[in-house]
Amino acid sequence: MTATPFECDKLIRFHHCDPAGIVFYPQYFVLFNELVEDWFNQGLGVDFARFHVEDGLGVPMAQIECRFLSPSKVGEMLRLSLSINRIGKSSLQLNVTGKFGDETRVQATLTVVVAALTTMRSVPIPNDLRTRLEHYLVPLPG
Repeated sequence: MTATPFECDKLIRFHHCDPAGIVFYPQYFVLFNELVEDWFNQGLGVDFARFHVEDGLGVPMAQIECRFLSPSKVGEMLRLSLSINRIGKSSLQLNVTGKFGDETRVQATLTVVVAALTTMRSVPIPNDLRTRLEHYLVPLPG
C-alpha cells in the first residue's frame, strides 16, 4: 500500500495578508496548525477536540523549518499537502507543501510532539494513533 498525502484546500483570506495583499509569513504557521487539525479530524479519523479535552493530549510544534518560495495572494486557493517523514517514540516529522496550481509557494518541515496536557511533557504515541499515522508515512530517501 502506497502512502498518500493528506490534502486540504485553504482560501487565502484578507486577514492572512499584509498591506501588499500577500500572505504575511506568520499566517502560514496558522494555516499549518489548521492543516494538522483538519488532518486529525478528516484524515486520521481522530476528533482533535476530544484528543485534547477528553484524552488530555496535544501535538504542539517543537520545530518548524520553512521555505517561502513565492508569494500567495488574497483570493487564491492554496492546496496544502501533509505527509510524515518520520515517526518516533513521541514525535512526528511532517512534510507540508503549499501549492497554487502547479506552483509551489511554501514548503515546511514540522516536528510535532505528542504531549500530556497536564504535565506538558512528551508521552509515547498511543498504539492506535501510531497505526493511523503509518498510512501517511513517506520516509525520506537515504
